[in-house]
Amino acid sequence: MVGSGTAGERPSPTMRNSPLAPPSPNRGAQAERRPIIRRLRSQIVLGLLLGFTVIILLVAFADAARLRENLARFRWDYLPLVIGLTLLNYALRFAKWEFYLRQIGAKVNRKDSAAIFASGFTMVLTPAKVGEFLKSYLLTQVSDTPMSQSAPVIVAERLTDGMAMVLLATAGLIVYRLGREVISIVALLLLALVIIIEYRPLALRLLRWGQRLPFVSLLARELDNLYESAYTLLTPRNLLWAMILSVLSWGSECVAFYLVLAGLGFPGTPSLLLQASFIFASSAILGAVSFVPGGLGVADASLAGLTLILTGASRSLSVAASLLIRLSTLWFGATLGLLALFLFRRRFFEGLGHES
Repeated sequence: MVGSGTAGERPSPTMRNSPLAPPSPNRGAQAERRPIIRRLRSQIVLGLLLGFTVIILLVAFADAARLRENLARFRWDYLPLVIGLTLLNYALRFAKWEFYLRQIGAKVNRKDSAAIFASGFTMVLTPAKVGEFLKSYLLTQVSDTPMSQSAPVIVAERLTDGMAMVLLATAGLIVYRLGREVISIVALLLLALVIIIEYRPLALRLLRWGQRLPFVSLLARELDNLYESAYTLLTPRNLLWAMILSVLSWGSECVAFYLVLAGLGFPGTPSLLLQASFIFASSAILGAVSFVPGGLGVADASLAGLTLILTGASRSLSVAASLLIRLSTLWFGATLGLLALFLFRRRFFEGLGHES
């Protein structure tokens, strides 16, 4: 009899949809994931709205008619080179991601690893890129790696990226003497963090003190995992390899900005490359310390403002340079991230793989 539930028979649609039907074992896990997905969507939408607002303000500052003229004169045959350098940045950063995963013993296949890494590009639209911890969450969905073990990978990525940006800005910092205070403070804070983590007696003392605090004691095991992973990732050898990859990867985007400036009519000289590296790296640092999603507004304005000051370009030309490099880096990456999340949505969010 249909819907009787006799052994060997498939329950009818009526039985499956009945309030008396037994709950699906995946229903609780799906309910737990819904808030994460909702927050993800809201952050992406907020970032897109903020980005659209920034573009409107920059266009208004530059004068739309003159901006259009400058964009029309841009050498669009340079754009594939700019995008290619951005992809080189992603490839080198993926190599660093894979290197870090090996250091913590994460067992994940290359396809899933690449998809998780690309998905993180979307999270540049969250304040200070904290949304990139989505990568740590996704690792738990496809492997046995706990978040407390993989979260330090995201911290180490951002830490070495910041140190690389400081190094790339150093030559221009000496020549132009702009933003020395901010960049010096950032450099000292990054260095201090590495020293504290790698000096075990101090780090363990701070860790034990923190674990005596209310509520923090409940996370003692997770904090131990966090510290041990961070210590492993930032040993001198691992830090050196990560820094080499970081300088090369972000250096490629400095060259991309140089090509954008050259495509807009600036003479392609070594001086322009120095200016482009300083402007791009300094703007990235200012955007990061602003804690604004994607550095939106801060990084964009810094790119245009420093180009205006250092090159003597017009407002419309400086804004054109800012828009072109941000579209070729930030927004290009965010688009790839959205595409990765869409293509792998079932793998990541519908219960395939291990639960968090």
